[in-house]
Amino acid sequence: MIDSRIKSVLNFVEKNSRVADIGTDHGYLAIELVKSGRASFVVASDKNSGPLDAAKKNIAAAGLNDFIEVRLGDGLKVLSEGEVDTICVAGMGGALIVEILNNSPQITNSAEKLILQPMNALEKLQAWLENNGWYIADIDLAEVGGIIYEIISAVKTPERVSAVTKKESSPLLKKFTAQKISKLQRVLEEMSKSPAAVASPKFSQIQAEIESLKQK
Repeated sequence: MIDSRIKSVLNFVEKNSRVADIGTDHGYLAIELVKSGRASFVVASDKNSGPLDAAKKNIAAAGLNDFIEVRLGDGLKVLSEGEVDTICVAGMGGALIVEILNNSPQITNSAEKLILQPMNALEKLQAWLENNGWYIADIDLAEVGGIIYEIISAVKTPERVSAVTKKESSPLLKKFTAQKISKLQRVLEEMSKSPAAVASPKFSQIQAEIESLKQK
């Protein structure tokens, strides 16, 4: 029912956590969180009624109505302060995840852990975390349909930051790095068509990033 991206999210949740699954879609993560013992209670929310109705049916079929509360609403607005200790947001763009976290600062800051799987704009999300008092504790890689995604676990205290991330020891790291270099090289190719773009600081930054990645 869940792909490797969602399994990575699941694996970052500590046992017996109280979890918010934001953008739950069909409720598969919420169900697995409870079945695995990772969560004692889950708020499964979505802003669209169609997927949420499907989630309700799946949760009921799993016999987990007492452990998973389904809520219709936008982002973290479905939560009350301190209601959960872990917030999961997966399968959305990085900019949208930042917007969700920004729109409900009291809810965001009342959590102990954020587990985030952006589909893009990872750097923007990382910068937001670092600028808002969150430490990136660990990063994992997961492959779905030939695309490799990064999953972030962020916490409030530096003591909980992993010495070696799952990403660094992942068998996907070499392939992920090659994909990233290829993507950046395509950006440089497009920029090379414009003398102004070639002269820009961004062009030099991308060149430096490619060289750094090649050394890993």
